[in-house]
Amino acid sequence: MADNAPSKPRVYILDDEIVTVRRLVQALAKDGYEVEGFISAGEAMSRVAAHPPEVLVTDVRLNDADGMEILQRVTILAPGTKVILMTGYAAVDHAVQAMKAGAFHYLAKPFKLEELRNTISDALRYPGKPDDAADLSPVDHFAGIIGRSPAMQEIFKTIRQIAPLNCNVLIQGESGTGKELVAKALHGVSGRAQHPFIPFNCGAFSEDLVANELFGHEKGAFTGAVSTKLGLLEAANNGTIFLDEVGEMPIPMQIKLLRVIQERTLLRVGGVAPISINVRLIAATNRDIEKMIAAGEFRQDLFYRLKVVMINIPPLRKRREDIPLLVEHFVTLVTTQFGKPMVPEIAPDFLEALSSYTFPGNVRELQNIVERAVALSREPVLTGRDLPPDIFFAGIQPPVPEKNSSHLKALEHERITEVYRSTGFNQTETARLLGISRTTLWRRLKELNLFSEK
Repeated sequence: MADNAPSKPRVYILDDEIVTVRRLVQALAKDGYEVEGFISAGEAMSRVAAHPPEVLVTDVRLNDADGMEILQRVTILAPGTKVILMTGYAAVDHAVQAMKAGAFHYLAKPFKLEELRNTISDALRYPGKPDDAADLSPVDHFAGIIGRSPAMQEIFKTIRQIAPLNCNVLIQGESGTGKELVAKALHGVSGRAQHPFIPFNCGAFSEDLVANELFGHEKGAFTGAVSTKLGLLEAANNGTIFLDEVGEMPIPMQIKLLRVIQERTLLRVGGVAPISINVRLIAATNRDIEKMIAAGEFRQDLFYRLKVVMINIPPLRKRREDIPLLVEHFVTLVTTQFGKPMVPEIAPDFLEALSSYTFPGNVRELQNIVERAVALSREPVLTGRDLPPDIFFAGIQPPVPEKNSSHLKALEHERITEVYRSTGFNQTETARLLGISRTTLWRRLKELNLFSEK
């Protein structure tokens, strides 16, 4: 009967502090694992080669080896072994590099035993390396995000890679680039997907209200607190909380948030009993946090805790190849929302105009432009005439008349501009209404600087 019993998962602990090794070995053995501890990297690697474990927990800095070296050797000796790194605060960046090189996760010292237990449990449940989580061939849509550009494909890859992990993530990008969409994707393809995803805008409240919203309060904590209120961090337990515009968070709240990240506990406003939480933190900002740190506006220690992995979302003007995909998506979406009977086709001049625009408002602005066009169009095809004039004239400065320019020529220019706008910037129709050839119109438009040569 004993021979048929399932074998215990094998876990190795490698650390040059013998007290740490003994403590972890004893604790994990009680959890039902087959645990062995090592204080020598050479001895541990010999054992890994002979009897590969399911999980190796190793310190990044060892007396006789480096964490990256250990990771590389384990990859060769035992490709199926998951490596969990332990690191001091100062070596967090080093640990993140190791994660990208194939480590399963990292734990920043000092960590709670429960964190290690949860991470080992995740490693045993997860069948492969993060890179193997999904087919990495180019896709147009991923977890609600649209984009086929190289920059977006890299973001999709990063999401796949880190979604199974419990590490914090900092998302940077201009307003309107889709930072919350990326956060939702991270949550949606993670093991926390069945639990809450709760967004919170850090810049929308005063310091006291931020504390009350995030931490909640006890009954009687202040005038009007007639009952206990759960904060968003508690409400998001086992799920994800998305801290949008984290750069706007007041410094005192940054200190409190840092403590929550370090201790994995919180105190409600007016409370005295710490409450344990298990929440993944995803933060986002459109500001340059490093400049804020230099100006004393953001805590460096919190920055390093939040940016275990950093995702930079490019502005739409730097991934123009995604514009046709986004336009097609928004046209279909908006047509359905507006209850229109038929999805309009998209004319080439509609896409051409949008592809030349700079989009200061990014994807959010593109969606608004498409919504306007679909709402106002009465034709089965969206053309350049359905776009606002600003799209065509953005960034174009009207020519300064020369001192000897005649009043007649100024009026001519004014008339051409007026008719060109009224036709939705259709050159053929403009030339017909003005009674001139398209070639003549082209020369006049060039003089007026109303379009740029490509």
